[in-house]
Amino acid sequence: MLAFYYAVPTSLSLLISLSCIIFLSVIYYIDRKKHKKTIGFGVTVCLTAISLGLLVTNLHHEKRHTTHYSHFQREGEPITFRIKTLLKPSLYSDKYTVDLLKIGNTTVKGKALLNISKSDSTSQLDVDHLYVTKAALSPIKSASNPHQFDYKSYLEKQYIYNQIFTNPSELLLIQSKSHTVYGYADRLRKHINQSLETHSFSTDELAIINALLLGQRQDVSKDIVTHYVNAGAIHILAVSGLHVGIILYLLTLVFKPMHSIKNGKHISGLIIIILLWCFAVVAGLSSSVTRAVTMFSIVAFAMHLKRPTNIYNTLAFSILVLTLFKPLIIFDVGFQLSYLAVLAIVSIQPLLANLWSPKYKVTQRLWDVFTVTLAAQFGVLPISLFYFHQIPSLFFIANLIVIPFLGGILTLGIIVIILASLHALPTFLADLYGGIITLMNTLMAWISDQNTFLIEGISFNKYQMFLAYIVIVFFVSYIKNGSYKWLRMTLITIVLFYGVLIYSEFRIASSNFTIFHKSRYTILGKKVNKKLYIDSNLEEPSTFSSLNSFITENRISLTKHDTLSSIYHYNNNYLLVIDSLGIYKIPQFRPKYILLSNSPKINLNRVINTLQPKVVIADGSNYKSYVARWKATCSKNKISFHSTYHNGAYKLK
Repeated sequence: MLAFYYAVPTSLSLLISLSCIIFLSVIYYIDRKKHKKTIGFGVTVCLTAISLGLLVTNLHHEKRHTTHYSHFQREGEPITFRIKTLLKPSLYSDKYTVDLLKIGNTTVKGKALLNISKSDSTSQLDVDHLYVTKAALSPIKSASNPHQFDYKSYLEKQYIYNQIFTNPSELLLIQSKSHTVYGYADRLRKHINQSLETHSFSTDELAIINALLLGQRQDVSKDIVTHYVNAGAIHILAVSGLHVGIILYLLTLVFKPMHSIKNGKHISGLIIIILLWCFAVVAGLSSSVTRAVTMFSIVAFAMHLKRPTNIYNTLAFSILVLTLFKPLIIFDVGFQLSYLAVLAIVSIQPLLANLWSPKYKVTQRLWDVFTVTLAAQFGVLPISLFYFHQIPSLFFIANLIVIPFLGGILTLGIIVIILASLHALPTFLADLYGGIITLMNTLMAWISDQNTFLIEGISFNKYQMFLAYIVIVFFVSYIKNGSYKWLRMTLITIVLFYGVLIYSEFRIASSNFTIFHKSRYTILGKKVNKKLYIDSNLEEPSTFSSLNSFITENRISLTKHDTLSSIYHYNNNYLLVIDSLGIYKIPQFRPKYILLSNSPKINLNRVINTLQPKVVIADGSNYKSYVARWKATCSKNKISFHSTYHNGAYKLK
């Protein structure tokens, strides 16, 4: 995190790391015979870890490498790239991440985002195929509105800084062979899907099979994802620790007969670890599956050596391994959710399980599932509120219904895939599995439709999130130890939490006037404490997601919608809206702000001379060619110009 937010030179981080390692070695040599380590040893270990984090992050920062394509961008030069991964398509384009190989004749490195416009003849590009295009690299736009998801920041944490917009006719295929594990894995997934498509699986059933067993969620429809999210069971569709744990258990059963031969345990353990990583590759090496396979590889290794394992050490070691190879994975939401859920399960679930001891096995099984689910929800609740602003109250019902049967669903799915790939899948088995998937989707849809139990629009900032986790840690420590110290710390943290809550309420109790950005529309918002007055030419402002995010983050309790006016008064200043009618001549009227809306056919020089404004604003309802011309005019007249296309929403001060 230090290396990401603060630019530390690579040479300096290398020097610091070497110095810390040498100093740590000296202290260890001096203290090695002592039973108790000194404070100096502990501090040196922490400093060494931090310095290694700086070094590793710098070494992985592709933009700092001299061969990165950002140092060789030239207009009109052909770009050679390799398809790396397939992303979820948007409404108008298919999306991929690509490795850039050449710009012109210069060999380069680095990742970019590829957008290919859709058409009736558009077919999906294959991973590892090489293409050439003359389309130019363009920057990725930042978030245009307050509290909107910042896609640019998200991609930068994956070392993606630019994008290419093109269409199929502008791509030239120059190589169609696979050379990387990603390419071979993609070919295997395509073979599996082609085999499954010969049977009577519906589109939604195939999409769920791909998500459950192959880690590919691109084809899962938005409605199904929404159902699983609202039901609190979206983790079922993400290949993670739950799936990998079940697969490890199944593989252990399959290779158990090998234990009877000489060195059979070691050989079977090695085979299991190799198969787990083969599964991770097929599943696309997402952060969740990589984390799970890394952790369970360590568990499997310890199991077959008959060594005792400490789950906290196992988790810590898997984090260390992952961050050494991919430092910025710590910013991945799935990575954060996965580890927090597992930590909560291993620390909180035993406490919940001890509250009741059922007599019957079935009841015990359901109680275990319930306590695991509840513990996981405790672990992810604060960060889920921070990112997603909702609580699916019926999460335990969804998990009680699905998780006890998930092992059977995955096992049957693996059998179905193997038989389909061998062209030996019986029709009745395909119909049975398709029916199970459809039933699961139907149950999630029914739970999702119980809107009364879905609490949405919860504002939760990062300070509240951090304090909530501290409260959970202190309270769990108090329950385990019964110490007054932990109770005192818990109560102090709760007081701090409420202090932050009160401060947040005080901070948002203010007024502002915002001109939002939305293509083809004009949307103005006047916030007065917790009331928001929306004026727009949009029929249903609730369909504008950025506006909903604004309402949630500012804890708006009342929203009123009206049509656009020509003049607005805010904080002793006037805003004049000049729309397509082009009316602006008002005697003795001198507005500080002018908003150009719906591409008015005006002479901006005359407008500036007549009204003498301080700021000219052009929103997303205007033609881009008009905006470019207006910007030049304002620059010539030394008037401040703001385009929401390029600069995002404008907030009146």
